[in-house]
Amino acid sequence: MASNISLKQLKVFIAITQHDTLTAASEALFLSKAAVSMALSELEKQIGHSLFDRVNNRLILNQEGQKLLPLADELIERAQDIEQLFDNDQTLSGLLRIGASDTIGNQVAPYLLSDFRRETQHTAQSLLISNSALICEKLVDYQLDLALIEGKTLHPQLISTPFNQDEMCVVCSPNSALLQQAFSMENLERSEWILREPGSGSREFFLRVIAPRIEQWHEAFQLNTTEALINSVSAGLGLGCLSKLAAQPALNDGRIVELTLPLDMKRRYWLLVHKEKYQSPLLKRFIDYCQQWRKD
Repeated sequence: MASNISLKQLKVFIAITQHDTLTAASEALFLSKAAVSMALSELEKQIGHSLFDRVNNRLILNQEGQKLLPLADELIERAQDIEQLFDNDQTLSGLLRIGASDTIGNQVAPYLLSDFRRETQHTAQSLLISNSALICEKLVDYQLDLALIEGKTLHPQLISTPFNQDEMCVVCSPNSALLQQAFSMENLERSEWILREPGSGSREFFLRVIAPRIEQWHEAFQLNTTEALINSVSAGLGLGCLSKLAAQPALNDGRIVELTLPLDMKRRYWLLVHKEKYQSPLLKRFIDYCQQWRKD
């Protein structure tokens, strides 16, 4: 039975799950492709199961591999804890891989990380900014340690806790006809909208809170960056729904104008972790820090 599993084999296994091919995993680990291939075949031999399905030169994690992944991830993290344990200074170490959805990644995370670094002196963090759906996918696959997103997820493998909130706003061009009259929700009938792509928190907010209150509306454009959305609204191509934090500079410049809707425009931010993910001292500390942090 698996008596001689080494940390190196587990590191190789995790690297392959993250990179899909032996070549990419070997580059990430600074090992030869032959060494990576050998470590994997030894691990599979000792366990008595193959861990990946081979599909067109790619290695796709199979059911046995999925069973091993949380435990392998935990062992690697705990090995790092052991290395830290006997460092006399109790500083946090290890890399923290954070995923953030668009608004949080651009408007909140830079300040959060700056404050965290100042308080803890820990500086090894990576930040991946994408839409909420993709961030959740990477968290499920152990490619991220935690995620900060705008929309709540119901994914069964993820635990979500609220950690902050922001306000959404509906914006129009300074030349919009809507600004010539007293505003009511009826004015939004047959309106044109510029929305973010599926999987985005601001699109999800629009579809959940605003769209049900308009009988007829049309999606004029679907864009995957906030900047493009703001510029398109400014150019008069339609209305936009986005975070007030993200809209603020353009509102201040007068490029776009906010329409005040009689709706609750507040939106929660959520902190997500994989429920089977081992929480190292670093990860625990960062989660605690997020829970108590407030952006001024």
